[in-house]
Amino acid sequence: MDQHKLRSHVFDKTGIKVDVDDPIFALVALNEAVLAETVERQLALLDAATQALAAQARAAGGLPAAVPQAAPQAPLSAAWLSPREWRLLGAAAIVSIASALLVLGGAALLYKL
Repeated sequence: MDQHKLRSHVFDKTGIKVDVDDPIFALVALNEAVLAETVERQLALLDAATQALAAQARAAGGLPAAVPQAAPQAPLSAAWLSPREWRLLGAAAIVSIASALLVLGGAALLYKL
């Protein structure tokens, strides 16, 4: 936490000059500590929920078996995309390029008018 940046920010937003020794900075430090603790707790809960969801997906056959962390992982594109998904991705790319060309062509026509 850079107190001088915070001081400048408060002055820019409110026009109130705050001294670096002002007790409000203790409140800011307390806020940062509470926020850090809350974020850590939420990340732990999110990780636990993710692990439980992955276990359910593996049990339903939606995910491959867990790979040990020490083993090098294959690229995600090779492991997660089926040939059908590659075709859909290619079709989406073609449609997006065609749409962009259509928009640019229309803009060029309107610009000439």
